[in-house]
Amino acid sequence: MIGISKIMEDVYCGIRKAALTDSNVLITGESGTGTELVARAIHNLSDRKDNSFIVINCSAIPDTLLESELFGFEKGAFTGATYTKKGLIEWAHKGTLFFNEIGDVSPLFQTKILRVIQEGEFIKIGGAQPIKVNVRFIAATNKDLIKACKEGSFREDLFYRLNVIQIELPPLRNRKEDIPSLVKFFINKHSSKRKDIHIRGITEETLDALMNYSFPGNVRELENIIERAIAFTNSSEITVKDLPSYIIKSSHSKKISHGNLKEAINNFEKELIWSALQKTRGNISKAAELLGIHRQQLQRKLKQYKIAT
Repeated sequence: MIGISKIMEDVYCGIRKAALTDSNVLITGESGTGTELVARAIHNLSDRKDNSFIVINCSAIPDTLLESELFGFEKGAFTGATYTKKGLIEWAHKGTLFFNEIGDVSPLFQTKILRVIQEGEFIKIGGAQPIKVNVRFIAATNKDLIKACKEGSFREDLFYRLNVIQIELPPLRNRKEDIPSLVKFFINKHSSKRKDIHIRGITEETLDALMNYSFPGNVRELENIIERAIAFTNSSEITVKDLPSYIIKSSHSKKISHGNLKEAINNFEKELIWSALQKTRGNISKAAELLGIHRQQLQRKLKQYKIAT
């Protein structure tokens, strides 16, 4: 995982603390923020690191295959069952089971996994005896599960079983100071895909354009943008023209609207603050110093103008 921002330091602290326990973990955050990376980090730092890390993409398993995928079956349990099959939960014994997109599961899925989490056992299709398992459960979602519980679409008892430890991942727009490090990482990761040219970096102007973008798709979107830029660039450095057009448009300076004096002053102040944040890569302390005000004053201004950092 990559990030030097204070908000990511809090995430790392949560990961380390979660790894020291065997309690279930719920990871929340927008799509593309890296929930599976966090789950793997918890597993790799825990006492279970030498055992299996099994990922279940919840929305990809239809209810018709649910039991056979999760619990497995005995030979002869149904027509076509010519062998005994281990389910994903049994494969995760002594390891970690990661439920990705837990907010998208059906009521049947919720019912089936709740018993396993509560009792630590399950019965294979066609089996006669329950099988005990020792599994650590981690789940991730980009949905508001508290709201889903109130609406009745998600079981409240399952929510509390999973939400023993919660780790919330910030969207990329809230940790823009991490963008330069992420860009460097993705360039190193994907530059070898170009056989005709060595991509060694990115221009300052291009990095500024990325810093000025809100990234609704988060880190996953940033990686996609860098990989695409590497594919299209004709130089050893990624330039602005290698970016998608919507990035370039969003990076253009906003024009001050023609309103009354108060509006003009507010707009001018917002532009100054935004410019300072761009120059300092989202570092609030440095931006405040650049503007000649205290950090607390700048934080109040950010809240007043609803400027995300």
